[in-house]
Amino acid sequence: MMNTLQNKASLGNSELKSAAAQINLTTTNQTMYGLVQCNPDLSRFDCVKCVQYLIFSFFSKDFVTPTFIAAGARVITPSCNLRYEIYSFYGNLTDVGPPPPPVPVSNRSSTPQVEINQKSHRSHSTIVIVIPIMGSLVLIISIASICILLRRKKRKKSATNLNKEEIENFNSLQYSFEAIKVATNDFSNDNYLGEGAFGAVYKGKLPDEQEIAVKRLARNSVQGDVQFKNEILILTKLQHRNLVRLLGFCFEEEEMLLIYEFVINKSLDSFLFDPIQSSSSSMPWETRYRVINGIARGLVYLHEDSRLRIVHRDLKAGNVLLDTDFNPKIADFGMAKLFNIDQTQSVASTMVGTFGYMAPEYVLHGHVSTKSDVFSFGILILEIVSGQRISSFKIIGEKPENLLTFAWNKWLEGKAWNIVDPTLPSAFSTEILRCIHIGLLCVQHNMADRPTMSSVELMLSSSSLSLQVPSQPAFFTRSHTPSNATSQGNTSIRSI
Repeated sequence: MMNTLQNKASLGNSELKSAAAQINLTTTNQTMYGLVQCNPDLSRFDCVKCVQYLIFSFFSKDFVTPTFIAAGARVITPSCNLRYEIYSFYGNLTDVGPPPPPVPVSNRSSTPQVEINQKSHRSHSTIVIVIPIMGSLVLIISIASICILLRRKKRKKSATNLNKEEIENFNSLQYSFEAIKVATNDFSNDNYLGEGAFGAVYKGKLPDEQEIAVKRLARNSVQGDVQFKNEILILTKLQHRNLVRLLGFCFEEEEMLLIYEFVINKSLDSFLFDPIQSSSSSMPWETRYRVINGIARGLVYLHEDSRLRIVHRDLKAGNVLLDTDFNPKIADFGMAKLFNIDQTQSVASTMVGTFGYMAPEYVLHGHVSTKSDVFSFGILILEIVSGQRISSFKIIGEKPENLLTFAWNKWLEGKAWNIVDPTLPSAFSTEILRCIHIGLLCVQHNMADRPTMSSVELMLSSSSLSLQVPSQPAFFTRSHTPSNATSQGNTSIRSI
């Protein structure tokens, strides 16, 4: 039922993404009522993924039993909510009362009078009901319009303040828009490299023959100006071989451009997951291991060794670039969170990042810490070892399970090698299995159990260091289905 609901809710518009359903349980002769809601700002894909994560998280709790599951539950997060009960909590969806009995007719002459009275009553009822509803709608639309205008004004003011107050400190890094237009051949299709979260990326060449990558932030992006500011303020203060280098920026003529060093081998996901690329030349284990170690070093620098304490918040294969020698460079700091040196965590006001890589405490409660990046790193390790995305994990001949569930089950069975990319040789089995072990330590449900990145770096560099036994990962789903939740499949759906 929840799968149907999440799809229905995701089809909503920018003002409402919500759906409700009811389903009959054959064994208990009860009706289960369900409700799914997503933040209207979420895309259809993110709405579905958010609800899926709520389901995974709920079923991973140790206290969940079939009886508890059948009784009902409610899970609320900043981005999406779900609820189901064995009673109707959102009103009657489909049951309609019997029609009113026919009006008795005493004689032919009295009938017209009765019909006139009925019509008069109906017209009066319509006026009484519709006018308040229309008034409420007008009020809601007016308030929404004011909020949108204020939000746009705030964004414009924010960008203006950034230009006058903060960018002045980085004059040496500013490029003219005309110079970047020339470098990218007027942002031609031939120079187009791909699309990021907030805009397109183009290849360019400066007059001194230096190759650059230019991110052109979309003008209609709600978070574009925030990302622009974040990238400048953060990357200008960072310098590490495993972080992409910001060369400069442009902020003029309503354009916001970020200019980076050009990293020739694109992103890690294009080598791991691209069917054409991976089928022609699979990434050897030595290269994958170098990538894992390089990402770990970059995160240690962000969390502990730089002048700032930074949580990336969107670490994924698509945000790891590879240079000529396939050394990794962490990129895209637009969503990064700055911490004070003595600060360990904070609560995010808005949900950003990519579902699949986001830690459970962040998805469910908005809690951000360095352990959020540790969780994402654990997902990356498992993806690098398996050669598959977490969002589309599938092993031929095995029952369908998400990546974390499959890895954990095989680990418990002593068959962890089943998760490994079949193109990888068994000669590196000890090193590969150790990486799986470290990955499972990083994705543990309780963030306090996850190691720090400095500990992870030590585990990777010292094979003699003994590893702790990992506990159950986040978003682990049990394979059994409650026997009392079997349905006849007659689900009624209605957007609300």
